[in-house]
Amino acid sequence: MLDLGTIDRSNDRPPYRQIADILRAHIDHGRLAPGEQLPSEATLIDHFGVARMTVREAIKELRTEGLVVAQHGKGVFVRSAPPVRRLASDRFARRHRKEGKSAFIAEAEASGHVPGVDQIRVTNEAASPEVAERLRLKPRERVIVRSRRYLADGRPVETATSYIPEAIAKGTPIAEVNTGPGGIYGRIEDAGHELARFTEEVSARMPTPDERKALEIGAGIPVMTLVRTAYDTNGVPVEVCDTVKIAHSFVLEYDVPAQ
Repeated sequence: MLDLGTIDRSNDRPPYRQIADILRAHIDHGRLAPGEQLPSEATLIDHFGVARMTVREAIKELRTEGLVVAQHGKGVFVRSAPPVRRLASDRFARRHRKEGKSAFIAEAEASGHVPGVDQIRVTNEAASPEVAERLRLKPRERVIVRSRRYLADGRPVETATSYIPEAIAKGTPIAEVNTGPGGIYGRIEDAGHELARFTEEVSARMPTPDERKALEIGAGIPVMTLVRTAYDTNGVPVEVCDTVKIAHSFVLEYDVPAQ
């Protein structure tokens, strides 16, 4: 039986936040395990002696943090899916492309998830000043733009937009919806640009309304942004990829040599 304790009505902290604190502590310490159902609204109302709205505000706070999910007609459950572990030192390994897997598919499967991708859109556009600078293109030079949404076990976890110079991508499967086995990088190497290295810039912020809609998250859930530039063996930048990741859905792991 879960010990829910009590709330302190003399405390300046609102009751709904105190209830959220209690439930959060049970989740953090494993007393409410992944996939386990939280006590019902009725149970929480009766135990704490509060109004239904107070309990709902407490649950809303946990949902906003990404700790719990509501299942219509069933109740509220501790989020069961472990984060996708993104191994920066391994995700671009050529063996994944030879196996016909993109980086996301390889890392999602390694984390025990069923990967998916949808909302794929391919356009030919003039490069923005930032993209042109990263790709060392002339102002307004054309790029193939590939945007898509990635899923883990059917739920959105990331959006990504890639910019590839038209000179590399035009007339190849990169300009089509289906790039074929190995994804964009497989086709870039097919075009004679063997990949040599990548640079990444990672930051965190709150999502825009459009990002919340695409990722199906609440306004209080932060996202990580990662901008990656890929270079071939001649040092030529061949792709810029701008990704937006739900913060609690990923662990970013980097293996940095001490040299």
